[in-house]
Amino acid sequence: MNKQTFQDQTTVDLGQRPTMYDGNSSSNSRVIIILIVITLIIAAAVTAYFYSAAPTAVPADENTEGQAQSVTVITPKIEPVVSSINATGSLAARNEVPIGVTGEGGRVARVYVDAGDWVKAGQTLISIERSVQTQQLAAQQAQISIAQADLKLAQSELDRAEQLIERGFISKADVDRRIATRDSAQARVRAAQAQANELRARAARLDIRAPSSGYILERNVETGQTVSQGNNNLFRMAQNGQLELRASLSEADLAAIKVGESATITPVGSEQQFEGNIWAIAPTINAQTRQGMARIAVPFDPALRPGGFASAAITTAIQNAPVLPTSAVQNDGVESFVYVVDKENTVTKRIVKIGSVTANGLIISSGLNGNEKVVLRAGGFLSEGVTVNPVTEN
Repeated sequence: MNKQTFQDQTTVDLGQRPTMYDGNSSSNSRVIIILIVITLIIAAAVTAYFYSAAPTAVPADENTEGQAQSVTVITPKIEPVVSSINATGSLAARNEVPIGVTGEGGRVARVYVDAGDWVKAGQTLISIERSVQTQQLAAQQAQISIAQADLKLAQSELDRAEQLIERGFISKADVDRRIATRDSAQARVRAAQAQANELRARAARLDIRAPSSGYILERNVETGQTVSQGNNNLFRMAQNGQLELRASLSEADLAAIKVGESATITPVGSEQQFEGNIWAIAPTINAQTRQGMARIAVPFDPALRPGGFASAAITTAIQNAPVLPTSAVQNDGVESFVYVVDKENTVTKRIVKIGSVTANGLIISSGLNGNEKVVLRAGGFLSEGVTVNPVTEN
């Protein structure tokens, strides 16, 4: 009885368990569903994030073109470039001739020329007073007349003696004595004439004349001034008006030039230029300054003043060289370089040497052949080895 009762009770208890949760079953189901939905949303978000971070599989060429930086490239222009060496120096006469007194000297009677005048060879520059020399020459002329009279008398006596010797009225010895007297008279005439010529030459040397054609650079004499023999600084003359620039150059530059090369001369304070050429190079170097001299001949021009300062551009060679805009050339503080794009569109750093600067850009003296593709701009944002998308500038 009791067992049946236990079993019945147990059955009843088991049968009644569902009824214990009937009030909360729908609420618990909704919570479970919400948790499942939240979990799915989180899982979907995490999956989407990892898929978006992963690289998209595309063809290799398409990926390179899409990510490569576009840069503008140019091909260097090839232009004839004149290589030159710059120098400075002083203008001077190519052959400067000092003019002074070559005779006895005396008081200056007249000055005929001044600095800045052109003169011809033999032209009188100044005259020196010559009254004493004139009197000496007159006295010598009288001595010539006396000697000529003695000669005339001796010749007449000889002629008569030669006529008498044929008749036997005079001996041969007498004729010989008359011949000797005649010869002595002739010698005295020649001696007197030579002395007169000497006096004329001395008097002529009192006229100071130009030794050659040229341009008077300096005058240091005035009328009334007393000058003496050995005074060689009355005038300074540029022979034939030829001028030169005595340019100072370093040892390296001096070794790079040669006689005959042309040069352009520009005086200080003037924009006017003159063409010349090197006619002499100094064989020695100054031990203190380590410089040598190149003498550049230039034609005469009033704008070229001896003693003035001038610059010279000496042409050493004319050759074709690449020219680039300044934006294409980079500098890292040590050397200059450019970025070159090769056939695989890879950037390569190329060391270059900069020459002179022209209106068209920088002359590249070494480092480029002229057929490369050089990055025009934004070179500072590139690095060697990167792949770029080159765009040729029109």
